[in-house]
Amino acid sequence: MNVIVAFAKPNDIQNFKSILNKGGYDSVQCYQSGVQALSAMEDLGSGVIICGYRLSDMLYSELLENMPDYFKMMMIASADKAPEEIDDKLVFLQSPIKKSDLFFTLNMMLEGVTLTRKRAKERNKTKNDEDKKTIAAAKEILMSRHHMTEPEAHKYLQKCSMDSGTRMVETAEMIISLSTI
Repeated sequence: MNVIVAFAKPNDIQNFKSILNKGGYDSVQCYQSGVQALSAMEDLGSGVIICGYRLSDMLYSELLENMPDYFKMMMIASADKAPEEIDDKLVFLQSPIKKSDLFFTLNMMLEGVTLTRKRAKERNKTKNDEDKKTIAAAKEILMSRHHMTEPEAHKYLQKCSMDSGTRMVETAEMIISLSTI
């Protein structure tokens, strides 16, 4: 799983990278700026970013606002920097922190990211199965009412979809709704 460390001070970055490496996290990516961290997050797709209150170019809140969906943030700062609003993508740890708290929280967050991605994948699979059924039903209508073969019905759906700029399942839904009139 992907872990990014982002702090304004190079010394903080090295300290956290060293602690994480000793804890078994070998491929930790490190950055001083939020822009660099955001770019890395886009490339990686999912994971956890460990950061401070302020980076070289932005506050944690701006970084949080622009993070990809499958990333979570662990913000480590003094008590006076604690976030005012609670966000499901943000965990705040007050510094100084114990290594055990760092690793426990990081592992929980990584498991949460994995679970979120798994659920999204399952939802997409279910949706794809429903879409296939809808497209098959529209093909059946075209085959029975317009005496098309299955490949002709499929090609017709594709062409209508492209011509109208809609997804194929939306075109299929239109055909089904028009057939009930």
